[in-house]
Amino acid sequence: MGELRGTHVPVLLERCLELLAPALDRGDRTVHVDATLGLAGHAEAVLERHPRTVLIGLDRDTEALAHARVRLARFADRVHLEHAVYDELPEVLDRLGYPAIDGILFDLGVSSLQLDAPDRGFAYAQDAPLDMRMDQTRGVTAEEVVNSYPHPDLARVLRVYGEEKFAVRVASAILRERERARITSSARLAELVRESIPAAARRTGGHPAKRTFQALRIEVNKELAALETALPAALDKLTVGGRMVVLSYHSLEDRLTKAALADRVRSKGPVDLPVELPGSAPTFRLLSRGAELPGEEEVAANPRAASVRLRAAERIDPEAEQQGRADRERSRRRVRAMHQPGSADPRPVPGEGQGRTKRGREDER
Repeated sequence: MGELRGTHVPVLLERCLELLAPALDRGDRTVHVDATLGLAGHAEAVLERHPRTVLIGLDRDTEALAHARVRLARFADRVHLEHAVYDELPEVLDRLGYPAIDGILFDLGVSSLQLDAPDRGFAYAQDAPLDMRMDQTRGVTAEEVVNSYPHPDLARVLRVYGEEKFAVRVASAILRERERARITSSARLAELVRESIPAAARRTGGHPAKRTFQALRIEVNKELAALETALPAALDKLTVGGRMVVLSYHSLEDRLTKAALADRVRSKGPVDLPVELPGSAPTFRLLSRGAELPGEEEVAANPRAASVRLRAAERIDPEAEQQGRADRERSRRRVRAMHQPGSADPRPVPGEGQGRTKRGREDER
């Protein structure tokens, strides 16, 4: 394995622990999944804070798993480390015999290990072979993508996954270059991208190659397709009271996360009905309003946290929530009745126990 390459500062560590704690502090044993284990910074902190929690750590990067295994060795009796992508979570849980989980964390994007390893090809600031595979045991490399994709497909990847405004120009430059010689170097690719983008556009927004490198990394690792499958599968596996925390680093990841959560936190029944139809009530509640951003201290201590967006949700019992709303509505009616002229003793309010009123439901929304 060799010495650990790069440094690892877990992003928003204390906030993640705070959000996960209510789900992991229940009962004799709880189960937490780190869906993107990496160098195990978040996982180690969870195991230290929650001595009755079993950890299941997933990562597609075998080098990261090797380092994580060493780091978590003292917790070996309650740790399962799996070479898997997060969209394989249901199969992993079935194999390990865990039908449900209490917490799950997704820390998306490229890891510190991958960024800081010059031979992996993720960083545009270092010259390396164009690999970019998170799992170096399988899949196509970035070199294969840039040297084989037709112009329309290459431009689409850069435009959609990198949100590159000059995708067509960059793709054209790549095709011209590969007609002369195969592109094998990350430094050469970064130079091609810089030369393709107008000088005025290069003055702002950081390194001009960062969007192209992001796009190629996402394409090589099929990150968004895996995430789109993984998020609903993870939500399905959470117990009532279980919590999911997601750290996203670009708008594409955050949009998928927002959409997956939105589908679970709103009612699917008609708005004008006085009660929820069976199966239509929300099954999750959001733990923050919108995406949480890092504070100045967090970014100063860990510059890679600058672009992070945090979203979190908790699974709820729809029937218990509906009963709670009905109880609160009855309490409000009794209070109103007590303040009516001539009503010293509150009398039963007609219609109590018969579900929510249309107005009550609108108030709750």
